[in-house]
Amino acid sequence: MRFADWGLTVDQHGGPPIYVTECTTCAEESAASNDKGDPEIWCLRHAGRTGHTGFRATSMTFFRASLIEGVR
Repeated sequence: MRFADWGLTVDQHGGPPIYVTECTTCAEESAASNDKGDPEIWCLRHAGRTGHTGFRATSMTFFRASLIEGVR
């Protein structure tokens, strides 16, 4: 059996990061967007409409695992 070292890199073919925000009061979510400004604007509009002021932001990035050659 052989041990292998692996590394992660951002997967350029996976697409750009995806951003989503969620209200921590009612759990309503923004639409997913490649532009982080869109979910931020959603937060401000949601706050204005509901008075809710807490939000959780999530960004998703794609990674690729690959063997690292020559490491021991």
